[in-house]
Amino acid sequence: MITNQLAQFYAVNADNYDQVYAQEERFDDLDDLQEMVAELFQGHKVLELACGTAYWTDLIAEVAESVHATDLLPEMIALAETRGLDEDVVTFGVMDAFNLPDGLEGKYTAVFAAGLWAHVKREDQEKYLKTLRTKLGKDVLLVLLDETYVDGNSMVFARTDLEGNTFQILTADDGQRYEVMKNYLTDSTLRKRFATSARQVRIERMEYYYLLSCRLK
Repeated sequence: MITNQLAQFYAVNADNYDQVYAQEERFDDLDDLQEMVAELFQGHKVLELACGTAYWTDLIAEVAESVHATDLLPEMIALAETRGLDEDVVTFGVMDAFNLPDGLEGKYTAVFAAGLWAHVKREDQEKYLKTLRTKLGKDVLLVLLDETYVDGNSMVFARTDLEGNTFQILTADDGQRYEVMKNYLTDSTLRKRFATSARQVRIERMEYYYLLSCRLK
């Protein structure tokens, strides 16, 4: 029995983590996202959660004052470090986005996560936002990038639980099948979840992705 299927899947598939960004049909969305992300993080001190192989870190490092890119998996950090990013701007570290350490408040002006919010249980989302506020402080810029469900492109759902969380069955490079929770959220659901914990909530919805930015209250 695999105890943490999400972590196990990404650890096994670390080398192929960026394949989703190589899909030609997504290029227009990615071009727009890169422009928006660069504008949002201009001059910021950024904490990146679940950085993966540093696909977005590379872009953010061009405009931010500093980026501390973190991931739960050492396999991802090892790959991220091979990008050769400017060490005066970018640092890397292992960190669990769902168990943030103390001592972060005041160190960062912004936090970024790509692909993370889909893995936060619907019933835990408001609590997680409050945790971010407690750990990072008031008025920190929060930017979340995640996928939109697209018929014929996105993996079909294997099941939905009583809270509305949706699960997919993914096959990794080792041939093992993993059940992974991944939620595709509507704008109305996002706004409802963020209403009590954030202000200036803005959502840019594209065909394959959405980008949410806000300030933690």
